[in-house]
Amino acid sequence: MKTEVLNVNGMSCGHCVKAVEESVGGLAGVRSVDVDLSGGKVEVSYDESAVTLDSIKETIDDQGYEVE
Repeated sequence: MKTEVLNVNGMSCGHCVKAVEESVGGLAGVRSVDVDLSGGKVEVSYDESAVTLDSIKETIDDQGYEVE
């Protein structure tokens, strides 16, 4: 299990939080997603053998947010 904290730009409301949590949380291998809206951070715990960090970042990008 690995945990990463990503800096994400463009999140501004509860809908943004829900979009990220649901899209990333729906990936196979993701165990938890915690979005800090005010800090612009997303903490993700995941199984490296099931999903890559790049896939997680791409999923966030697909929701319209920029991962630094």
